[in-house]
Amino acid sequence: VCILWGATVVADSPQFTSCVIELAEPTLVGTMITAQVCAGFLLTTLTIHLTPLLVERFGWFQAFASLALGPMFGIWAMARLRRHPDAVKLAGGNR
Repeated sequence: VCILWGATVVADSPQFTSCVIELAEPTLVGTMITAQVCAGFLLTTLTIHLTPLLVERFGWFQAFASLALGPMFGIWAMARLRRHPDAVKLAGGNR
């Protein structure tokens, strides 16, 4: 499970980066990508440090189940973006 998760978890990063590139003001693209990468590394670091504490307190099942919150939030955020008027700027207007 860990190997499968590790191999697939990085697949959404290019999609989010593309959204930032296409939707950010041209003068702020670099800054916004930097903020996105920093937030991603912060989230990863927090997850790595908090997972053992969650395992100790709640067990493996609950600790790994808590990791599902990230992808669930990502799906919610992308669905919300898809309904936003700016979504037509993504992928040349293709949905």
